[in-house]
Amino acid sequence: MLNEERRRAILDLLSHQGRVLVTELSHHFATSQVTIRKDLEILHAHGLVHRTHGGALPAREGVLEDPTLREKEKLHRQEKSRIAENAAARVKEGQVIILDSGTTTTAIARTLRNSQNLTIVTNALNIAAELAGTAVEVILTGGTLRKSSFSLVGPIAEETLRRLSADLLFLGVDGFDVHFGLSTPNLLEAKVNRVMVEIAKRTVAVCDSSKFGRRSLSLIVPPSALQEVITDRGIPKSDLRALKQGRNRSHPGVKRAGKGDLGRNMRGDGQV
Repeated sequence: MLNEERRRAILDLLSHQGRVLVTELSHHFATSQVTIRKDLEILHAHGLVHRTHGGALPAREGVLEDPTLREKEKLHRQEKSRIAENAAARVKEGQVIILDSGTTTTAIARTLRNSQNLTIVTNALNIAAELAGTAVEVILTGGTLRKSSFSLVGPIAEETLRRLSADLLFLGVDGFDVHFGLSTPNLLEAKVNRVMVEIAKRTVAVCDSSKFGRRSLSLIVPPSALQEVITDRGIPKSDLRALKQGRNRSHPGVKRAGKGDLGRNMRGDGQV
């Protein structure tokens, strides 16, 4: 296969999978990792991919990019399903749970549909619709509708949340930079998310590994505000290491939801 053919094939894989890893591409094309890294660097230089540690993501227009919920639903479905199962296993009867808007939190809502004696607070219209007709009690924040994400934001949403208290928040994000924090391209969404963190006893970030190494316009909270992170096994090793090393400095624990070994606990003391 010619170099140009291989690079076009890499772009095709990236468009379908949402991310590519050097190790997997090396095996797929039966070539060395050095060659694959060079391919990715060339594609990155031409603005066709966004280079990350260990692989590449689709090229992004910048920190203002805000894909619609329907666009996001097409990406990383398997990973989000496993993350949702892992997250739902932490929910106990009688608790009050907050789900912010997003495709991963929507997957969690679907997993919790058969729950009893559970209250879910959300600012997402689609999550409320998912839970309609079930035994789950749903509290919708109210607010101004963001059509791209079906989320409710603004002063009404924030004031409603400040009058509540919750046991657990599952927070989805557009970007997770282990040094900067969790971020989203929408300023109003970030403000609502910050209030959610304030009123929850425990905050758990839920995001597939493609979100790592990304920064969006508005910071929600730094990593130190989290108690736990649930992601998949594609998380860059450098980010996983940074989170584990920061465990003793009030950084979150990390669980990686993966096929065949769901939810291994990565603790700061090195135990698995």
